[in-house]
Amino acid sequence: MRLKDKTALVTGGGSGFGDGIATKFSLEGAHVIVADINADAAARVADKIGGVAHHLDVASGDSWRACHAAHGTPDILVNNAGITHLPAPMETIDEAEFDRVLAVNAKSVYLAARQFNAEMKSRGSGAILNIASTAGLSPRPNLNWYNASKGWMITATKTMAVELAPFGIRVNALCPVAGETPLLKSFMGQDTPERRAQFLATIPIGRFSTPEDMGNAACYLCSDEASMITGVAMEVDGGRCI
Repeated sequence: MRLKDKTALVTGGGSGFGDGIATKFSLEGAHVIVADINADAAARVADKIGGVAHHLDVASGDSWRACHAAHGTPDILVNNAGITHLPAPMETIDEAEFDRVLAVNAKSVYLAARQFNAEMKSRGSGAILNIASTAGLSPRPNLNWYNASKGWMITATKTMAVELAPFGIRVNALCPVAGETPLLKSFMGQDTPERRAQFLATIPIGRFSTPEDMGNAACYLCSDEASMITGVAMEVDGGRCI
């Protein structure tokens, strides 16, 4: 019960890593708001864990304002929602797709900060967790703009951490390697046994990140056990970045 009596908002909570984080938080005593652009997916996870579902488009300021009005400012905010573009040479990604990747992966963190920072500051406490990626630390070719968005998130995390620390707010990031999530096929371009074997060969532990791995790491960083930890980008990658 490390998160007992805490309220946690998890974006992209309807599937993948978000589902794993929301589930772990609930098991540790948190009241979890499962926010997702897919309302049905959010409801499925919320029903499973005894949480509350909320339809949220993280790239929309109006959507964030509606979420705040409905649920207030959480004790824990997990900026997990993310998308990618298909692997391709950087100059072939069209402008609309580039804009969407940056809106969901980067602008969303800005919009969340605008919505919740003031109340967290006045309260003198809060834990913010941004879900980045090993792509922001050790980028691969042909995912350039996704890689850049995750590098942005790591830098934003460190900047937020030093600015918000005097107000009692901690900000950290997790950097998973590819996992069994809806984005896996997009990362690989195609989901075949051969392509999976190529990916797994780059991970010393020999498996993908799981939602449970992410939930465990997220729970630690958002709990009081990590009260002296802020500004880190923790690799949950089985040694991929070594």
